[in-house]
Amino acid sequence: MSATLPARPLEAAAELRDAWRAHGAAGGVLDELEAYSGRPFAREDAEGVTFPLEDEPFAAAWSGYVREAGERGVWPTLRDRLVQLRFPIAAGMSERPEYLAATRRGIPPPAGPGLVLNAPDELRLWLHPTPAGRIGVLRVPDRGDFESLVRALTARNEPRPVAASMGACIVSGYNNWDRVAALRHAWERAHPRAGEAGWRAEFQSIMPRKELYQDRFILLSEGYYSATPPGALGLDPGEWLRISGVIRLEHECAHYLTRRVFGSMRNSLHDELIADHAGITAAVGSFRGEWFLRFLGLEAHPRYRPGGRLENYRGTPPLSDAAFQLLQAVVVRASDRLAAEPAALITIASTSLPELARGG
Repeated sequence: MSATLPARPLEAAAELRDAWRAHGAAGGVLDELEAYSGRPFAREDAEGVTFPLEDEPFAAAWSGYVREAGERGVWPTLRDRLVQLRFPIAAGMSERPEYLAATRRGIPPPAGPGLVLNAPDELRLWLHPTPAGRIGVLRVPDRGDFESLVRALTARNEPRPVAASMGACIVSGYNNWDRVAALRHAWERAHPRAGEAGWRAEFQSIMPRKELYQDRFILLSEGYYSATPPGALGLDPGEWLRISGVIRLEHECAHYLTRRVFGSMRNSLHDELIADHAGITAAVGSFRGEWFLRFLGLEAHPRYRPGGRLENYRGTPPLSDAAFQLLQAVVVRASDRLAAEPAALITIASTSLPELARGG
């Protein structure tokens, strides 16, 4: 079903500061929180946007990967297409000459075992429909394999830690050299006499058009959402595992929507509220604020339970203790309000976090 994005003018900086002041922010704390939250999502052409949007160009390539994976398997298909998968995870890998040549210039890497997975045959690949268009989803049941793929595709094959509470991620701005190679083959067929110099000139004209070679796709693990045991929510383990899968996927799809529609996908609590609202609502039919707070570690606010996702969203540079405590209180109020007053994702995105918490 199509829906029109409501037009909503961008809140002025003064209005945003007033919203924070209404929650008791002042002085340096006010400055910190204004910088942390930024303005709500907005776009000038809101009245002309209807959902669902047309697919982005990368969807055609990933549709081909899905078809090929059905014939020869997901892992062989993606290993041949995504160059990072042909390198192991190792300290200093991102600076090795052969790695730089493959990831920056598309030069095929030398033969070798590359990334080794525990359960490659368990991978599943599909195109998932969202209001922002279809996006590729790679489900990775084995936790070790999920962490390896996150490191390969988002951390340049370096052995960086992956938080236990991280169950999915959206890979954005991925330079897909397989798509570049397809562009080159098509161009060379049309210009058989141009030679290497001709392609280099053509490639320079392609580079600014990132939609022609940059992809977005989702890595999705299995397991309990936000490492939350089923007993904490009073659910049967099998039912919670099923619900967790829906929340996790729709959470990432919400991030994809804000990135495509509003041009922004931030590491902030406003973004997490938007995404968890979408995921929980898709999974159980309505937003459950107590679940969201449990995922953050704020189920006993003002106490924080270490290990919750909250600590991942303190900002850069990190908020001071006073600002972070006030932010927590505002997030709790916003969660409570949305549980009592249902709202559409676009409305939540286009309203600032302190305004969501303030209510009518």
